[in-house]
Amino acid sequence: MGAATDLVAARAQLLGDSGRLNAGAIREAMTDLNELWLTTKAAEVGITDSSGFAIVALGGLGRREMLPHSDLDLVLLHDENISTETLSEVADGLWYPLWDANIRLDHSVRTVADTLHVAGQEMSAALALLDARHIAGDAQLSSLMIGGVRQQWRSQIRTRLDELIEYTQARWRRSGEIAHRAEPDLKSGRGGLRDVQLLRALAIAQLTDSGLAKSFDGAHAVILDVRTELHRVAGRERDQLLAQFADEIGAALRIGDRFDLARMLSDAARTISYSVDVGLRTAGNSIPRRGISVLRRTVRRPIDEGVVEHAGEVVLARDARPERDPSLILRVAAASATTGLPISSSTLSRLAESAPELRAPWPREALKDLLVLLEAGQPAVATIEALDRTGLWGRLFPEWGPVRDLPPRDIVHIWTVDRHLVETVARASAFTTRVSRPDLLVLGALVHDIGKGRGGDHSVVGADLAVQIGTRLGLWPSDVDLLSKIVRYHLLLPNTATRRDLGDPETIDTVVNTLGGDLLLLELLQQLAEADSLATGPGVWGDWKASLIGELVRKCRMVMRGESLPEPDPIDPELLSLAADGGVQVRLVPAGSPHMYTVSMIAPDQRGLLYKAAGVLSLNSLRVFSASVASHAGSAINTFEVSPRFGSPPAAGLLRQQLISAIDGDTDIIATLDERERESAQFSTGLVGDATPAVPTNYVPAPPRIRWFEPAGNLDQQIVEIRTSDAPGLLARITATLERHGVDIAWARVNTLGSSVVDTFCLSTGPEQAVLEAAIASVLPVAAPEPKKAAS
Repeated sequence: MGAATDLVAARAQLLGDSGRLNAGAIREAMTDLNELWLTTKAAEVGITDSSGFAIVALGGLGRREMLPHSDLDLVLLHDENISTETLSEVADGLWYPLWDANIRLDHSVRTVADTLHVAGQEMSAALALLDARHIAGDAQLSSLMIGGVRQQWRSQIRTRLDELIEYTQARWRRSGEIAHRAEPDLKSGRGGLRDVQLLRALAIAQLTDSGLAKSFDGAHAVILDVRTELHRVAGRERDQLLAQFADEIGAALRIGDRFDLARMLSDAARTISYSVDVGLRTAGNSIPRRGISVLRRTVRRPIDEGVVEHAGEVVLARDARPERDPSLILRVAAASATTGLPISSSTLSRLAESAPELRAPWPREALKDLLVLLEAGQPAVATIEALDRTGLWGRLFPEWGPVRDLPPRDIVHIWTVDRHLVETVARASAFTTRVSRPDLLVLGALVHDIGKGRGGDHSVVGADLAVQIGTRLGLWPSDVDLLSKIVRYHLLLPNTATRRDLGDPETIDTVVNTLGGDLLLLELLQQLAEADSLATGPGVWGDWKASLIGELVRKCRMVMRGESLPEPDPIDPELLSLAADGGVQVRLVPAGSPHMYTVSMIAPDQRGLLYKAAGVLSLNSLRVFSASVASHAGSAINTFEVSPRFGSPPAAGLLRQQLISAIDGDTDIIATLDERERESAQFSTGLVGDATPAVPTNYVPAPPRIRWFEPAGNLDQQIVEIRTSDAPGLLARITATLERHGVDIAWARVNTLGSSVVDTFCLSTGPEQAVLEAAIASVLPVAAPEPKKAAS
């Protein structure tokens, strides 16, 4: 019984000639070579069509993806009535030549019943057997086994899906993400070949569209080609792409150097990862519900205009017309990020196919939805990734192309440049209450490294691109200039603090002069420096760096001028005239932008009027983006800039009737808001019939911040500025709290910037500051708890 030296020699010759073959041709030739040897050897040892034996290939040979140094994964199937002596003789005749030739072999000898039992007990075995392919011998026996394994998989998937997900997630924790590892595991890492196998298994179970794999054939081929060349270059089986092999592999595949290779791998892995996320979600929704959940009707829960939640995903409403609604992409994205629900793949496909381009400058509501998305915290990462994988993010930001999948040049960075930008946004969202312009903070975080990948100083290049982006978004010229400066000088504070003498007055003067003495710019750069460092990698931000930058900022503030106090907005002369007429009046007019309206509510001045007016707007699903409160001739003048959550706003007459009802005490505004909230929580949005709140709202990423000011020359007043994340009915709840504590509001200024609010109230009377602050804090959204570190 001779060793398989002929197979070894043929393999060596093939690899010696592999310089003339591409990676795909090598795999095809290796598959044919091993299959030829096995069929020949099968005939020699008596494995024929009628022998009661069959050779079945698993793994690479089963998938026709045989790599240069992959092991042979084989099953010797046999009938139940085969004698022990015959079985031993045939098995020895097949296995020993391979062992003697030092060919790596993963083998088993089983009946069909044995095989089905193992597949039903072990997840790894079940997934491997789904790739089974007949090689030689009794084809009917192989067909019985292959068909039985697949039928059993389909029948058991209802009870094994959770096990499959846990098995997959454990593998991801062990092996990490291919897209963001310096030396990735091409086989088991997230976005690798095991994930392709997973999607194939879901398709066999008829839980996903079998055509899903076709959408990432290119990505699959990239991973396969790189692993093929890794085997050839390393001269042995390897799954982990070590840095020492990267340049040679990139050259062999005509990709370029190791950075070009890393970029292509990142793109392929992220494409596969996105497909896996969609596949697992689709699988969960495809399994029929059981028990009492069968009786529960699946609810389509409205989230925003044209956007609903269905079966745990964000989908388009039935009457949505994406071809006529350029802003719909961002409304869908904002809904996904703020609820933590993924966007359905069908919705993303429909938007990609039919949504028109947003014209420059963007309408105000589009910018608002972008800011809501960016300020949502960590959930925004998955939302932006989904948009990017389907081409929608690049449509919104054409400048994104050069940084997409761009590998870092510095080893301290753990993310590709595009992912680092998004991670920085997620980190910065936790700091929005530290600054007076949270919108510019998250926009600056999004584009601070946008100049990379183009040559030259990325800060200088990026500053020019920031002007282009800010202008397209419809920012005011002064804000465009400030955004450009944020990008231009985003490294100024950390570089100065860690490399210059902070005790030298010239160092401080240089920073102050560079920033033009702009306190707002200094404030934004300080928070961006922390977010940027935290998003770079572990250990980049620490107490030492924080203290140095803090000291630098403190000294720069001493040189710069002090901050000015908040002031009330001027009053429209027409509103002054209406206030002089007395009575309750409500005016609703378009605000110069589609879907935006100005609502003016004038009524005899009394304590609690503001919260009742704000509550009426909230009960009518009108979002408040800005507001100003003043008084004249005994009347309060409350002016709100609003946008209806759905459809058109109610008539001004209806708002007036509701306001009068609230003023007269016939409607309890806060109680009605609470009841609306309870009703909303009764709907189910969980997957596969799980009972969960209707549209789950994430914890707000940034902790609320309350600041106090003392107006000069007026000891009877105090100004409170509240920075927090927006929530339904928030303005009504804050002002109701002030009213309950006997506080008179002299004037107010309210601003909503994306999902962040900066509300300023000038208070004339009231309890001690500490008591009032505690009361205000009790109605503000709860900040997110500290995230637990994921297992590596």
